[in-house]
Amino acid sequence: MKPKTITKVPVKQLRLDRENPRLNDRPDDPTDEAIDEAIIAHLFRSAELDELLQSISMNGYLDIEPLVVMPGAESEKLVVLEGNRRLAALRLFRESELVKKIKKSEDLAITVPTVQEGLADTFEKVSVYYVTSREEARSFIGFKHINGPAKWDAYAKARFAAAWYRDKKPEDRDLKAIARAIGDGHATIKRMVSAIYVLDQAKDKSLFAVEDRFTPKFSFSHLYTALSRSQYMKYLGLATSWAGYVPKPDPVSENKLENLKQLLIWIYGLKNDVPPIVRSQNPDIKHLGEVLANPESLIILETTSDLDKAHMATKAVDRRFADSLIRARDEINYSAGSLRAYDGKDKSLLDIAEDVKETAETVYQRMQKKNREAISAE
Repeated sequence: MKPKTITKVPVKQLRLDRENPRLNDRPDDPTDEAIDEAIIAHLFRSAELDELLQSISMNGYLDIEPLVVMPGAESEKLVVLEGNRRLAALRLFRESELVKKIKKSEDLAITVPTVQEGLADTFEKVSVYYVTSREEARSFIGFKHINGPAKWDAYAKARFAAAWYRDKKPEDRDLKAIARAIGDGHATIKRMVSAIYVLDQAKDKSLFAVEDRFTPKFSFSHLYTALSRSQYMKYLGLATSWAGYVPKPDPVSENKLENLKQLLIWIYGLKNDVPPIVRSQNPDIKHLGEVLANPESLIILETTSDLDKAHMATKAVDRRFADSLIRARDEINYSAGSLRAYDGKDKSLLDIAEDVKETAETVYQRMQKKNREAISAE
């Protein structure tokens, strides 16, 4: 097969790309079989593979756009650089044993629909566009998935750009050129690649890995947005202008690695154990940054894991008092509007209401006294 030509090849000759930037939960298991099972399971969970399976079962494989492939390490095998989702679907139709293994190893309720009569022949051979290396395919793949019709999420985009950047010789590394090639802003790509280096350092040091997170969704933008703020830079010991430097591996110094671990847990939580304190990028990333810059608030966060309580401590005492008083008024107004829900039988709720009444009276009397004193002093 000649480079840069389109031809048809047997599906059994194609191999999934284990360096696909879309895959953020790649297993450490060294067996080829287990890795392929994990890749297909990941695509089924995150890339609407079930919808593609339904379409192919009804219409056959529509061989319109060629897969982009390059030579693999194994003889006669071709690595699919572009089209892994389609290859995964074809393999599920062709390999019933693979489906059973994925169900067992990945605990995934995967169902492969019945194929319409006469369509199975379309699963035998597919068109491929042959390239000699990843480098040769990157501009096309990057533009298609970053600003084109089949966009990746921010994490896949960042992984792609970081791998491209790393693979170049030091003297040829140019993020501006990569940004231009994939049609994105240089500043954004630099922030993303820098954040990838931070994540990689955390994983290499066994501090935190993306697959350790609490929620199924990985909000990568939380991290690269946070790392552009001075409070986070200081907390991790990064120069406040670090985003302007050329991205480098292991950017966080050894004496700040525990801070890095704690920060990633606060942002992403830990699987089946610790929920993240960041619920949404706005305003939680801003609030967490303000807490990191305030020693008193940081201690509160470290001991309570309550971002709202810790952030309240960043405000001046008079402001905190005013905010709490306003919140108390809003809550009591809500209770007053919901009185119809109280049937009069629960004495404990009546006791709580009495406590609220006494506390409110105490607060009012003390404030009234201070108000009179302030007026007298004028």
